[in-house]
Amino acid sequence: MPSEEGNASSQSSSGDTKRKVSIITEPVVERLGHDNLGFEQNKRKISQQSHHSEEGPARRKSHLHNNNFDTSSIHSDRYNGEAGGRAKKQSFSEALEKIERDYDNSRLEQSWIYSLCMRCRVEYTTPSWEPPGWQKICPYPLCPSYRQFARILSIVLIGVLLWVTAYVIIGDTAAPGGQLFQLVVLTVAANFGGFLISLTTLPRLIGMLMVGILFQNVGWVNLDGEFQIVTAELRKLALVIILVRAGLEMDPTAFKKIYKTILKLGLIPWFVECSLIAVCARFFLQLPWMWSILLGSIVGAVSPAVVVPCLFRLRTKGYGVVKGIPTLIIAVAGIDDAVSVAGFGIISSIMFSTQSLGLQIAQAPVCIIGGLGFGVVWGFLCKYVPEPGDAYVVPIRTLMLFGGGLLAVFGSEKIHFEGAGPLGVVFAAFTASYFWCGQGWELEDNPVSTAFEIFWMIFEPILFGITGASIKIAELDPHIVSIGVGSIYVVAIIRILTTVAIAFGDKLNVKEKIFVAISWMSKATVQAALGPVALKTVMSNENRTEEEVHYAELVKMVCILSIILTAPLGAILISVTGTKLLKKTKQQLEPMDGWRRSHRPSLHDISIIDEEEEREDIEGIADEDTAANTLSNAQTAAAFTITK
Repeated sequence: MPSEEGNASSQSSSGDTKRKVSIITEPVVERLGHDNLGFEQNKRKISQQSHHSEEGPARRKSHLHNNNFDTSSIHSDRYNGEAGGRAKKQSFSEALEKIERDYDNSRLEQSWIYSLCMRCRVEYTTPSWEPPGWQKICPYPLCPSYRQFARILSIVLIGVLLWVTAYVIIGDTAAPGGQLFQLVVLTVAANFGGFLISLTTLPRLIGMLMVGILFQNVGWVNLDGEFQIVTAELRKLALVIILVRAGLEMDPTAFKKIYKTILKLGLIPWFVECSLIAVCARFFLQLPWMWSILLGSIVGAVSPAVVVPCLFRLRTKGYGVVKGIPTLIIAVAGIDDAVSVAGFGIISSIMFSTQSLGLQIAQAPVCIIGGLGFGVVWGFLCKYVPEPGDAYVVPIRTLMLFGGGLLAVFGSEKIHFEGAGPLGVVFAAFTASYFWCGQGWELEDNPVSTAFEIFWMIFEPILFGITGASIKIAELDPHIVSIGVGSIYVVAIIRILTTVAIAFGDKLNVKEKIFVAISWMSKATVQAALGPVALKTVMSNENRTEEEVHYAELVKMVCILSIILTAPLGAILISVTGTKLLKKTKQQLEPMDGWRRSHRPSLHDISIIDEEEEREDIEGIADEDTAANTLSNAQTAAAFTITK
């Protein structure tokens, strides 16, 4: 028998030598959900040297493929395995019914109902169990999976048990119609409203805020009176969670590499926006200078709750990951929030302090040094307590960090140095994360961060629900609202232009600078947490004046307006302009196994490189297997040529 080489030689003698082209097709991965419809995992790869390289979705099979419908049965009689036996011939009407059913299924897959149901489903990486007959009662994908149903049912049961316990202990406040019961209903409704809004790719907090506004102005909720003390404390708890998450997101190693860029883009635009808001509030809203600066320090903060989900979707599709733009934006947002909260604390300490002038002047340095000192000491303590090999190291470290944050915020308020608390929380989380990473934990897979994500899932609807419920549309002054709207938008545009102007030397092109600047216009978390704080502080003072109450209400109103005006617009602009202004590279995130937090951008993968170092054909990056096959084909072709 002649060898394959001989056959190849004989073929090459009759014509041109033919080169083998290796085609690698990745195995089709069966997905249970479509969390990321814009990114197709299955790609067909062709040899690197071929000019007909193709990249796109894997070829779909016909709806009749592997179907119960046997197409051969409508043509001729078929015999089964038994001798002389004839299979039952399928009637034309039955075949037509199956074809129509298959056609209806294909139409269903193309309908908006099917797409909506697929967006609501969750992809699982662990095996799931469901009772027999579940698919008949709840067909896929029009109904939730049993795991989703069981999770929702368990949450409902836990909520009912907690409510019954609270009713037995507290009494009428937790009864239907009581303020605690109204808060629970508002939180549940805000969570559902956030879920509905998330289906439109907008951040969940928009729906939560709108639900709060609706409940307040329809008359379904009333959280005024003595219950404002409870809502104020809940805001502080949410603030601690926000600050801890900001500290855990910052990577010390990457911070050392590009700290100049982070500080420049984080501090200068914030200072410009804070100053402009203060000037507008002083001359247009007639606020005193201290109240104006207080308002500017709040409004200048960027909201990670808006930025992170939008940038995550862009990052999973490969936009901007070559230069680490999504992670750079989030890093600067964390620095921005820390500066805003610290500035608010220092200014409020000076404003509401009853101490002497000398002590008021000493507020700023004492708050900064005290906050930094507490954060470093507490973070260093979290390195050794508990012992790293302890079986309960994750929950204990979580409680240590959360307890330290509560102590910093509430303790600093008690000693009238409110500015030290937020700084202490951020730097405690930052220092602890630095030591934990040195002990083997990864920045993007920190189990303590997972715990605080769960905390945020609980407190997010509470924070934005009660923030929206504080807006009474009938009491809004149209003149004040118009001035606030104009000031917020004008200052936002000036901040964007300032960011583009100062981003020189950061190796970003003009489009990328514009996108980075647009991403920092969204306001939400800090404004919701700190906006009503000044009003609560004034109302708790027995010697308050009507003017102080009016100033505090103006601060709260402008903060809420900044959320309503910038959060939806910022989310839309990030999603729309990201695909236009950023370069796309081939990027795919590996699925996470077990109970681990979702992939989110962090400082860990920041790598701003020179423009000339970028590859021109980023999307055509070939993998190692394809390159190896191409090299093997080239060597084989050369061997054939020599043999010939």
